Amino acid sequence: MEQAIVLAGCAIGAGLALIAGIGPGIGEGYAVGKACEAIGRQPECRKDVTRTMLLGCAIAETTGIYGFVTGLLLIFVGPIYLLGFLG
Repeated sequence: MEQAIVLAGCAIGAGLALIAGIGPGIGEGYAVGKACEAIGRQPECRKDVTRTMLLGCAIAETTGIYGFVTGLLLIFVGPIYLLGFLG
């Protein structure tokens, strides 16, 4: 019974961690859209807007990567580690 609870907890936690990939996608799409609007209004500041947008997108993407790594750890490492303590 303990093994089933551990496996279920790891599966639920991994699913919730992988939901974290949705936020960066929405945020980056919004940022790129606003950057395109800014470039359309003032084409001469294209380099500054593009550089700032890329830096912001890279920072936003780290939250999705952290969620992905957490999900992978919960799927593959979590059950082995936790069941080693229980059994």
